[in-house]
Order: sequence, then C-alpha cells, then structure tokens
Amino acid sequence: MTTEKSFLRDLDEAVQRGTDESRTRALWHTTDLMIAGRYSEDEIWTFGEVIGRLADEIEIAARAQLAKRLAKFDKAPVNIIHKLAFDDSIEVAGPILRESKRLEAYALVANVCTKDQSHMLAITQRETIEESVTDVLVTRGNQEVVKSVANNDGARFSDFGFLHMIKRAEGDSILAEQLGLRKDIPRHVFQQLIAKATDDVRKRLERERPSMINQIQTSVSDVAGELQSKLGPVSRSYFVAKRVVTTQHRQGNLNENSISVYARSHKLDEVTIGLSLLCALPGDVIERAVLDKNREMLLILAKALDFSWATTMSLLFLGAKDHRITAKDLKDTETEYGRLNAATSRSVLKFYQSRKNAGGTDSEPKRQPALAVH
Repeated sequence: MTTEKSFLRDLDEAVQRGTDESRTRALWHTTDLMIAGRYSEDEIWTFGEVIGRLADEIEIAARAQLAKRLAKFDKAPVNIIHKLAFDDSIEVAGPILRESKRLEAYALVANVCTKDQSHMLAITQRETIEESVTDVLVTRGNQEVVKSVANNDGARFSDFGFLHMIKRAEGDSILAEQLGLRKDIPRHVFQQLIAKATDDVRKRLERERPSMINQIQTSVSDVAGELQSKLGPVSRSYFVAKRVVTTQHRQGNLNENSISVYARSHKLDEVTIGLSLLCALPGDVIERAVLDKNREMLLILAKALDFSWATTMSLLFLGAKDHRITAKDLKDTETEYGRLNAATSRSVLKFYQSRKNAGGTDSEPKRQPALAVH
C-alpha cells in the first residue's frame, strides 16, 4: 500500500491547487482505484478522506454520480458515506439512504432527526429497516413517509411504531388498509386498527384478512362449551351475586375498587357480572377474558376501564391456574399493560360490543344469560 499512500498524499496536495476539471478527474480515478483494489478498513478510510475532500469541491451533479457508485459498494468508506447521506441535496443523499449497507441504524436515526422529508422518504425505501429507525420515521415523517414505510415489507415495527401508525391512520383509509394488510401486524394491534377503521376499510380487510377477523370474532363471541363444562350449570349463588352486583351498579357504587375487592376475594361470579355491567358486554365474553390463558382481551378491557395495574393484577390472579403466576410472566404482562393506550383500548371495546351485537345471541352460554345493561 506504500505506493497507494504516496499517490493519495500527492492527490491530496493536488486538491489545493487543481482546477475543477482536474479535481473531477482525480475523484473518478481515486474512486476507481479504491473499488478495484483489495484494501483494509484503515486504507479504505484513507481513500474516504481524500474522496471527501474532492467531493467538497465538485458540483451537485458529480456528487450525485459519486453517491450512486458508492451506494452499491459494500466496502465504501463510512466517512464519505455519512458525508453523502447528510448532504442537503436529495439527489446526492438519496442513493446512499436507499441502498448503502454501510449506514448503521444510529446514522439513519440521526438523519431522520436532522434532515427533511425527502431524506426520510428515501430511507423508507431501503431493503430492510430496523425498529429503532421506523420508530422515528412514523413520528417525524409526513403521511407520504408513513405510507411508504408501511408498504415496505422489509421494515420492522415495534409495538410503539404500530400503535403510532394507527393514530396516523385515522381519517387515512389508504394507510389503514396498508397497515391491515401487513403480515407482521400483531393481532392486538389489528384489533385496534379495525376498531378505528371506516366501514369501507373494515369490509376490505375482512375480505383480505378473513383468518385475522375470525380470530377476533372467536375471542369476542366464542361458543362457551368449554366454560360450560368447567363451570357447570347456573347455581343459586350466581343469582344472588347477580342481584347484589346489579343493585350496586344501579346505585352508582360499582367501580374499580368493587371489582378489585371481588377479585382478591376470588369471587368469579361477582367479577364477571360487574365487568359485564361496566363494559356492556355479555357475561360469557367476560368469563372468557378472565379465564383464557391469552390475557390480551382482559388487559384491553382493564385498560379501557382505566384500571390501575394493582386491580388488573388481581384479575389476572383470579383467572390463573391455582391463582398463581410466575414473577417473570407477571413482569412481562405489566410491561404489556403499560404499553396499551386507554383511548385505543376503549375503541377496541366498542368494536367488541359491535361484533357481539352483530353476532346475535345464539352463542350465549346457558350458564350465564346475557345481562341487560342499561
């Protein structure tokens, strides 16, 4: 590399006294030499220093051409790649932001936070995009940016990213449909999207994602044969509980504290009836939410009612086998509960109510007739 280093030193000196034409020739000669050779990372960095000096002295069109060449070069100097990616001209930055594999996630996040919407749009067109990058794209990008990243199958989203896009999709049927068609959208996020979607979008998604819709329908209005076999026929104690809790509700005294006390006392009937009244959902739906191993629906209902974690935890223990939950599972569930948004959870609750009403009452369990909620 001695010869090359000597060449680069001479070239660097020539930058100071050369003409625009000679600098441009030197740029392409240096770039060709670097791409054709086999150099170490340190040597590549040295090339980058010289190319960067030359790039500062050339016009936008030449820098854009340089960016196109280096964007496809997997060993391109990181220093010059960063310089080009942060160029104010999207003609220069675009190819790097769209294609270069030498841009780390932190650099892409910094680019989103400091450059304009055209730079963000270029980033959304990358082959793959990490969650840390999509998180800032969906919060800082305009609707065009958000739609573009939602339409990118190689983009990965955190729960935060998905939930933020649901907010952005309100009133934007195209974005709502793009989100609903993503194969990686979590079921609980899909539920929230459906709850907020327009009728037209909901119908299209029901046609395109029937399996997902059926899963939601199953969780909302499942035939209660399993519950019936576990819990048996309606007992006298159930009717007593129904009378007490209904009276409590009529008098305006049924609240979070009441539910918490019932749950901590392991009074399943009272909890089921109470939540049924507060959520305006039939008892079988509430029973399934409390007893199902999948805690998703119970968490959404608790968040929709704005229950504290302490109350929600008492409900979880009530429905758990032998009223026991491991410390790890409890911690993970607490984290999941903290991520839920109360407003969107209330929208999901309305969706549960509409699906149940649309389904009629044929699937109501004999053990617990649907409660009339006024």
